[in-house]
Amino acid sequence: MHCFLTLAPAIAKMFVDLREIGGNTNIDSEVCIVGGGVAGITIALELEKQGIPTVLIESGGFKSDSATRDLYRGESTGLPYGFADGCRSRFLGGSSNCWGGWCRPLNALDFERRAWIADSGWPFGKSELQPYYERSLSILRLGPNSFDTEFWIHAIAKANVQRIPFFTGRVTDGISHFSPPVRFGKLYRQDLERAKLIKIYLHANATEINVDESEAVRFVEVKTLTGVFARVTARIFVLATGGIENARLLLASDRNRSGGVGNQNDLVGRFFMDHPRLYSGQVRFHGAWKRNILYDLRYHYHNRAVSAYGTCVAAQLALAPKIQAKEELLNARVCFSPVFPGEYSEAAKSLIRFRQRLQGKDDPSHSLLSDSLTLLLHPVDASSFSLARYLRPRSLIKYFCFQAIVEPAPDRDSRVSLSSKRDQLGMKRVNVHWRLGSQVKRTFDRTLAIVAEELESAKIADVILDPSIESNGWPDTFETEGTWHHIGTTRMHDSPLSGVVDRDCLVYGTNNLFIAGSSVFPTAGANFPTITIVALALRLSDHISRKIKQPLALQPVPKSPARFPA
Repeated sequence: MHCFLTLAPAIAKMFVDLREIGGNTNIDSEVCIVGGGVAGITIALELEKQGIPTVLIESGGFKSDSATRDLYRGESTGLPYGFADGCRSRFLGGSSNCWGGWCRPLNALDFERRAWIADSGWPFGKSELQPYYERSLSILRLGPNSFDTEFWIHAIAKANVQRIPFFTGRVTDGISHFSPPVRFGKLYRQDLERAKLIKIYLHANATEINVDESEAVRFVEVKTLTGVFARVTARIFVLATGGIENARLLLASDRNRSGGVGNQNDLVGRFFMDHPRLYSGQVRFHGAWKRNILYDLRYHYHNRAVSAYGTCVAAQLALAPKIQAKEELLNARVCFSPVFPGEYSEAAKSLIRFRQRLQGKDDPSHSLLSDSLTLLLHPVDASSFSLARYLRPRSLIKYFCFQAIVEPAPDRDSRVSLSSKRDQLGMKRVNVHWRLGSQVKRTFDRTLAIVAEELESAKIADVILDPSIESNGWPDTFETEGTWHHIGTTRMHDSPLSGVVDRDCLVYGTNNLFIAGSSVFPTAGANFPTITIVALALRLSDHISRKIKQPLALQPVPKSPARFPA
């Protein structure tokens, strides 16, 4: 048994290292947020503005450490898939610590029920999120509220930033903004420190959500890697630990709920999605189009030459909604990536991993020593790639290839489940079974074919396409880590038979547990999810604030007993 002492409500520090608290502890607040990433920090700061006391539980500290990072590791049994090291950051700020900054709202079509895509459709349309998208701009340090290509072409007004003319209407384009990128744990640390109603517990790992007979979450059990236990009680709980860990914690909380919390219809962990990414084909631009950097992955990425109003932007291509419907395709976006000498060589891959290590990412399958040896054994590839990729002289570009990112189709058998192996906290590790079906492959093939036809008919480029993926399978250039977007495992739906949470992100079968983050997305669209995560977090903050301020809306949750079983 673990005996718990109640923590005094007045603590001078807003940040508390749970490892340093003597004995086992009771923590109490109006709201408990589990997870200090993009969604968790956004909600905590919004509730502070509304005068609502909040406790935020964060697994890590202020920087990455190997013992905490290990808790993310698990098994991959579907498509070869890396989902732990280098893909997520388990410390304050969450995955914003390894985020590239791309921001674009989902398209209106992404919210709709599309007859040709099974299990598609959100409970509401884009108009519901539009005001929250607008509020997200300042949080993510973005520019004017426009994602229209023509607006930015006029604002930038440079000869090498030109819009590609597509005359048939089959191909469209759109703009993404670049956040600096905002590292939530760094940029908002002072705001959290100054907050009067937020307390953040670091090195605190949630291991169980305890739900009673009345469908109320009574407490969240928390442990440190050093053996300290805590229990958090609150009127409202928000789970914001990411698309894999949200499902893991719900599934692991099976003491009072067979199969886990919210899993009465066997949906928790299902419909796991990530955006598959592929480099494909050869594109040889004509004339001045060789110098156009608006759609160029290497030259528009955080490039001040493609900026206005203090915001860097980038353009991508997509098929028009009417073409997606006619051809029964998923959404996709395409840009161009220049191919330099040494590209795709083993030396190039080693150099990229060196850069990722400097950014705090780690790939245990390749050691620093092995990468150093690769560079020594392939000096020509290493030096030519370094010169071309980092100095980026356009004269050395051999040709361009497509970079295509495709919307994954919802698939209930693409899922996160629990394995038999356990981590240092005694929790079962995850098993991620990532599946991509024929509709995804066909979307890659047809999207690139149509874009190629349009480029050639407009006399902008000559294109050589790679063999069909639908006919020949995934090529060697397929990115097995996807784009690190873990989506859909606690999907939103108006019926508990088809979703884990309702339209307000309340977990079915509970009356005070909400989920934040991309795990609630019913579909993923083809855009990066961060701005939509922030928009949904703002919407959820408003909902929680209204609930807290309506005395009859929530009854106080009974306090847990002074002791509970080990």
